Amino acid sequence: MTTLKISDGVIKDEVLVLGLAAANSKAGLVIESGDLTIDTQSILASLIEMGATGNADEIIKVPGTTVRMMVFTGLGKKTGAYSHEVLRRAAGAASRALAGSTGATFALPSDSLQSVAAVAEGAALGAYAFSEFRSSSKSDHKAVIKSITVYSKLASTSEAKSAITRAKIIADYTFLVRDLINTPPSHLTPDTFSKKLVAAVKAAGGAKAGLTVSVLDEKALKSQGFGGIIGVGQGSANPPRLLHISYSPKTAKKRFAFVGKGITFDTGGLNLKPGLGMEAMKSDMSGAAAVCAATLAIAALKLPIAIETWAPLAENMPSDKATRPSDIITIFGGKTIEVLNPDAEGRLVLADGLVKAQNSKNKLDGIIDVATLTGAQVIALGTRTSAVMTNNDEFSAEFLESAAASGEQFWPMPLPQELRASLDSPVADMANIGDKSGGMLVAGLFLQEFVQPDLPWLHLDIAGPAFNTAAAHGYTPVGGTGIALRSLVTLAEKG
Repeated sequence: MTTLKISDGVIKDEVLVLGLAAANSKAGLVIESGDLTIDTQSILASLIEMGATGNADEIIKVPGTTVRMMVFTGLGKKTGAYSHEVLRRAAGAASRALAGSTGATFALPSDSLQSVAAVAEGAALGAYAFSEFRSSSKSDHKAVIKSITVYSKLASTSEAKSAITRAKIIADYTFLVRDLINTPPSHLTPDTFSKKLVAAVKAAGGAKAGLTVSVLDEKALKSQGFGGIIGVGQGSANPPRLLHISYSPKTAKKRFAFVGKGITFDTGGLNLKPGLGMEAMKSDMSGAAAVCAATLAIAALKLPIAIETWAPLAENMPSDKATRPSDIITIFGGKTIEVLNPDAEGRLVLADGLVKAQNSKNKLDGIIDVATLTGAQVIALGTRTSAVMTNNDEFSAEFLESAAASGEQFWPMPLPQELRASLDSPVADMANIGDKSGGMLVAGLFLQEFVQPDLPWLHLDIAGPAFNTAAAHGYTPVGGTGIALRSLVTLAEKG
């Protein structure tokens, strides 16, 4: 576990991390050391000789004089004020590159509380590794950096210390999301997911922290009419669950409901997916992991926002008990669905979760579902930008502002009503698929049917950004990323 602290005193760590930017002048490069004064002339000459560019994700290591090693992390083009996300990514790239190190001091531009927070958060997020299942190969992989110190003249202020504490909380719960996503389906079933979160709630303080947790098993789900969760999970030997986490602060300014898609493995059911790439379907519970961990982070930060979180959990498998194309299921609350494609299963479990989340005596100020819902999201927005759909433009704008502040990339998408008719069924209230064109939007329209029209609602499709199958970058590792957690926490902070 990496420790995180802030200082403006004598540098005691073995490694010093500095920023490197591409200058607009003939000088070529500029070293950005924040509040730390250093002699850069001789170092710059060496860096230029080495072919350094200052580009994002570039890491240059050189021997130090007063420290064992200096590490330069790329900031891109020189500017008077680097964006907080640029600082996050640069710090994250450096901490990733420092695996095996004892400690490093990060002297990056930090002239404001927000920039200090960004450096701390990025550095902490970059110090991640998933090695739970390594045995003979474990010694071949370096452990994450043990200690990170953010160097800033603001070190003595209570606000800066609070920013460090927040960064540590954000990193810890992002790591929970990443760990859950990276855990193989042989070890993460609906039942074990639930048990891990029950343990996480207990570790977070349980009732003393305002947290409660409960789990409905397959018998309770069937008897209470959760047809979506049962219909998706009935083909698996690992039965489904519905996990509920509630955070109730002493004083709540608002109350939100979070609903996260929790398909612990998605084969496609009887609409079996192609084998190529199916291993990534262990990430189909990323939405559930994000909303659960975000709730715990909100509780750890003691924010005055009540949260009701629902994680419908199922494993979508083919068997003689699996839901067949043309079967009809009944969602919690009574709406019937003709299942034309068992591989469009996430919307079925989310429908149950959305209706249940609204079936509460407490009035909600908004409801947000998070899901790796459609391959169409990746086609439309790529692997680093998630989609936002809504029935309330004001709520969407508030969320997008929070996402931008957190550094997560989201983009608003429409819900064209002309596509709604494609979800009509000749034998049930609705079908679970419609037009292939605009498939991401059709999925959003399906979910909208289960949300009260006057309740502000957001649907976040995180299918691509939730699981990184390319190279690591910035603070983002290969595998589970933890997308959506920071945006949800920031939204709660804004109240």
